[in-house]
Amino acid sequence: MPILPNRTLSGLLRGSPFKPIQEHIKVVFSCICLIPPLFDAVYREDQEQVADFAEQINRLESDADHLKSAFRLNMPKSLFLPVDRKDLLNLIADQDRIADTAEEISQTFLYRQMVVPDGIKDLLDELLEGTMEISAAAREMIEQLDELLEVGFAGREIDKVSKMIAGVRRSEHNIDEIVHRTRRALFAIEKTLDPVSVIFWYRIIDLLGRISDLSENLADRLLLFLSK
Repeated sequence: MPILPNRTLSGLLRGSPFKPIQEHIKVVFSCICLIPPLFDAVYREDQEQVADFAEQINRLESDADHLKSAFRLNMPKSLFLPVDRKDLLNLIADQDRIADTAEEISQTFLYRQMVVPDGIKDLLDELLEGTMEISAAAREMIEQLDELLEVGFAGREIDKVSKMIAGVRRSEHNIDEIVHRTRRALFAIEKTLDPVSVIFWYRIIDLLGRISDLSENLADRLLLFLSK
């Protein structure tokens, strides 16, 4: 994905500080979209494909970092908006952590060839599906920021975004439950597995859970915007 030059970002910020945040979440979501095919390559034990997807995620994560840094450098010290500058910086930082987590998952699979235990594969699929759903909902939520700005953070748009926020928070709760079930399933079979592999699988499960936690953080940040 092409990186927006600083001058372009400056123009976006003059129009709306939410535009660069929305550009950033698109790149972050592109990272997340590569996680299911990455897992499919792991399932097939196709390390060449794993390396290819890991490289794609790495490039996108670098793009997200660049956008985040440019946003910070070009953001005015004061904004005539119903949101604080610090809150916007925290929002894009949370988004960036999602991309960082996707990269951490891909790098784990890149440097250690992992075989998926049969006892957790179905649960991993369920967890991946939930991760994609909550990430897509978080992106859609961020895409509503311009509409909120246009109506002065009032009216029907608030109701629409509030429902999105509630949906993301419910999804996070459901994913937490899947994470717990996956951990229990892994615990039940861990004595039959290589101990080091068990440690890494617990780590992968936790990282997938972190994506949903960070998505909920975005929802909480938007809720803060609406409450001010």
